[in-house]
Amino acid sequence: MPVTFRDLGLRTEIWTTLTFLGYETPTPIQEQAIPAAMEGRDVLGLAQTGTGKTAAFLLPILHKIAGEGRPTKPHCPKALILAPTRELALQIAASFRDYSKGLHLRYATIVGGVSQQRQAEDLKRGVDVVIATPGRLIDLLEQRLISLCNIETLVMDEADRMLEIGFLPSIQRIVSVIPANHQTLFFSATMPRAVAGLAQQMLRDPVRVEVVPESTPVERIEQSVIIVPAPQKRQALLDLMADDSLSRVIIFTKTKHGADKVARLLDKVGISTGAMHGRKSQGQRQSVLKSFSMGKIRALVATDVAARGIDVDNVTHVINYELPMDPESYVHRIGRTARAGKSGVAIALCDYAEKSQLRAIERLMRCTITIANRPPQSHLIAPSVQSLATPEEMAEDRSSYKRGKEQKSNSSKNTRPERKKARPAATPDEFGDVVSDNDNTARAMPTERKRKTFVPRGSASARGKNGKQSSAQRTFSPRKKREANRT
Repeated sequence: MPVTFRDLGLRTEIWTTLTFLGYETPTPIQEQAIPAAMEGRDVLGLAQTGTGKTAAFLLPILHKIAGEGRPTKPHCPKALILAPTRELALQIAASFRDYSKGLHLRYATIVGGVSQQRQAEDLKRGVDVVIATPGRLIDLLEQRLISLCNIETLVMDEADRMLEIGFLPSIQRIVSVIPANHQTLFFSATMPRAVAGLAQQMLRDPVRVEVVPESTPVERIEQSVIIVPAPQKRQALLDLMADDSLSRVIIFTKTKHGADKVARLLDKVGISTGAMHGRKSQGQRQSVLKSFSMGKIRALVATDVAARGIDVDNVTHVINYELPMDPESYVHRIGRTARAGKSGVAIALCDYAEKSQLRAIERLMRCTITIANRPPQSHLIAPSVQSLATPEEMAEDRSSYKRGKEQKSNSSKNTRPERKKARPAATPDEFGDVVSDNDNTARAMPTERKRKTFVPRGSASARGKNGKQSSAQRTFSPRKKREANRT
């Protein structure tokens, strides 16, 4: 007989709500992690996205706080859940709202990209649980709008992703202000060396829960790669989207600029599209995600900000318009499809310059991705690149081109050999020596002088008034002196 949530010892209100939501039996990670967490043990959970780990740490927290019955204090939550991205934090908050019905517990979502005024007001009224990203939480700590002195349970979700983003200093600072006797629930999809070191610092005698699903999402995804030059990717993407079976598609690009261009490309040919990346405000991102979830838009173009934590049902295809530099990001990208036991399709458009990234992905996944033929030419024609650029982008491109040209010109000037400077004009002085106007050490140039006449020594004409030889007629050549003495 399968284990039910009631058998795990959860409060009646909790398992009744789960039954109403349609959850009868726990997943493997929930079955192993929930009893250990309810006993107060630290938990180290290794599980991929889509295995139910959100409920694995939320349900024990709800059970513990509801059983204590202690009133909330302003600015002092009892439990803290850290997530790497805003989208994942909001998804956890939605799950908390569903699971806590009837318990009268309050929570606050602390994320960036939105005004902190409402967040500060929620904290002032008092909340039981805070779901936060590390960056905004540090901001509120510095402003003394939140105190972590009463934290009893700390949850780290997607810890490997946090370290990839560079949140390690923020995490260490947050942990330093939490009471030392708190409980830690540590969850990660992978366990690289850095994550293992962080887990060793934060956990005390943890219960290790590692769940390997019978059929991983990657095994249920039909993967293929199309070798196509970068300039032809736009047309290849339109040829793929001409197929009506691509009803709900996520398209990944490497940059925010590229995501906007692909979204405008699809909009121009009549395909309903939304862009989602870090440059968009939190409200814009949530609006696009909601429209995509409800089926109002057919394609969602995103950067890796949506590679984790976005749980949208019935995503039929994932298209990698550009391959990521990190092979693990590819696995998380294609994991947006084939969720909840369903199958999916992942297609990658690979330029010749991206073949090294493709080989790295194949080495990580230990499989060879099938090379597919390019789809036949469709009725959709890709517009020119210039027509996809906004006036601001065109102005930016022109200015960057101008800056590049100036830098190239300056660099060529610096590398050009120095020309020999022309010697400054020089004029002879009153003694016949050459003196430069701006160089006192200018080399003397020979001037045309009157040849001196040799006068033999002893002759009358060679003596001056005082009977000595005149300096003007003095003999300079020793040879001529010897000849004069012979005569």
